[in-house]
Amino acid sequence: MNFEQERAVKVAEIEAILGKYLPVSQVYQKEIAEAMEYSLMAGGKRLRPMLMKETYVLFGGASELIEPFMAAIEMIHTYSLVHDDLPAMDDDDYRRGRKATHIVYGEAMGILTGDALLNYAFETAAGAFALMPGSSLVIGRALAVLARKSGINGMIGGQVVDVSYAGKPINQEVLDFIYALKTGALIEGSMMVGAILAGASDQDITIVEKIASNVGLAFQIQDDILDITGTAEMLGKPVKSDEKNDKPTYAAVKGIEAAGREVETLSGEALRLLLELPGDHGYLAWLFRELIHRES
Repeated sequence: MNFEQERAVKVAEIEAILGKYLPVSQVYQKEIAEAMEYSLMAGGKRLRPMLMKETYVLFGGASELIEPFMAAIEMIHTYSLVHDDLPAMDDDDYRRGRKATHIVYGEAMGILTGDALLNYAFETAAGAFALMPGSSLVIGRALAVLARKSGINGMIGGQVVDVSYAGKPINQEVLDFIYALKTGALIEGSMMVGAILAGASDQDITIVEKIASNVGLAFQIQDDILDITGTAEMLGKPVKSDEKNDKPTYAAVKGIEAAGREVETLSGEALRLLLELPGDHGYLAWLFRELIHRES
């Protein structure tokens, strides 16, 4: 089996885990359960839960303890996409090749769907305590990382600064800050949680965080480039969305060629650090290259 086939198998496994943790539909809350499923099961690369699982395995993890956290990180990522698409944010009608959640269920339900996914993510991750009560300290540490990397000192913080600088001049320092938090933080959280739950040392967790930071930044810069050079059919979402919303990007500030060179530098450093870690990192190294240098 080659790495491309292996990824297809891993994505199918993640889809099964997500299905396992979907909320049970209630009589009066039926619509929110349907909207959550519509949003969460819309496909995609499943990058964050995959990175979490691969890091967990890299450090010797081999139990189902990782599964509720895999589901939780994808719920958090999905809620951010649902809210990003809202009229008050990016005002996009399509996501992953089909109508955005608020287009199908209405704006109010779109807001509530994002809220529900975020809350349900932590309800799901907290289920790890029941799976392995003896690992409570490790689980608590992983939950703290998940909360920090998705909150005001993580993804939300990056989104706040991104929105506040729309249409305004921006310097490199602020742009780096936005990207580190808006995209990098959840990727960092994914890999750090995998390492923590597997019992990695503090030193290795720090290295993992740096690897993920580089991957996240390179991934976002490549996304900027594709937003300019790609097509809606390729990407499964509208192109030139950042330009439409007057948001600053690496590609706009530095130019496409310079942005491309930055992707190469960041990805090279991430791969160098990865090779310093123990274990079999062949698949992870391939995955980094595929994600960072993707054309769609």
